[in-house]
Amino acid sequence: MPSDEYKNILELLDSMPDTSGMTFEERRADFEQQVAILPVAESVSCEPVSADEIPAEWIVPEGAPEGNILLYLHGGGYCIGSISTHRSMVSHIARAAKTKTLLIDYRLAPENPFPAAVEDSTAAYQWILFQGIAAGDIIIGGDSAGGGLTVATPVSLKEKEIPLPTAAVLISPWVDLAITGDSITSKADIDPMVTSEGLTEMAEAYLGDTDPRAPLASPLYADMEGLPPMLIQVGEAEILLDDAIRMADRAGQAGVDVTLNTAEDMCHVWHFFSSMLPEAMAAIEEAAQFMRKHLKK
Repeated sequence: MPSDEYKNILELLDSMPDTSGMTFEERRADFEQQVAILPVAESVSCEPVSADEIPAEWIVPEGAPEGNILLYLHGGGYCIGSISTHRSMVSHIARAAKTKTLLIDYRLAPENPFPAAVEDSTAAYQWILFQGIAAGDIIIGGDSAGGGLTVATPVSLKEKEIPLPTAAVLISPWVDLAITGDSITSKADIDPMVTSEGLTEMAEAYLGDTDPRAPLASPLYADMEGLPPMLIQVGEAEILLDDAIRMADRAGQAGVDVTLNTAEDMCHVWHFFSSMLPEAMAAIEEAAQFMRKHLKK
């Protein structure tokens, strides 16, 4: 049964104004304003950095060992979201995993359509390698659209014959910009955060004239053979449930070591409320255990 805290969050989400009529610039500002109250985890420092000219931030928990790195890619449908919107959640992930984390501001659509986001995530990963960090000491992770990038990035790296990260964490991933999952309609009445109309609008803004099944835009259709072990977390009350289930199935068929965990009653990226929600902290601890298992230090 969901916690009282989760019920309060659902009430809060239900009371928020409809932003569908806003421009993307207005939505970005609204998103940042809405989450400004979410705190950074205790004993975590945040330091701006330029990662190959990509705005980024080191999020470093006290006592994190040298050498282990999480590259984190934020969600927001490729059109909104930023370091500022995701700093709180990512700080809790970094602290739980005791892992130094690089959170980046990849370029957003529609100003910067596909493949800008995957170009930036790939460049940021290579920048980490250039700092002397071994691929085996890097984990890649992300939520929603960032969860899609978390797969598209190693697919791109594999094409370039660049060593892949040691593991990947996907939170409520959006991996099918063709928007064909059954849960898009079957969960529409209970998803408090995401709509098919919103997904369609953002997909069109990001894709432009690109085929929605292009592997680096929709990694559900990519060749996943040789990709690193994956943890996929998804809520059972979100329209992207089938994206996660199909990703786990197709990756598993390609020989990838996949763990799929579905959370009863949870909404899209419930981890976002980590500072106030016990279910979020439980999911983050699960992700942290997966990360520690695959990191050497």
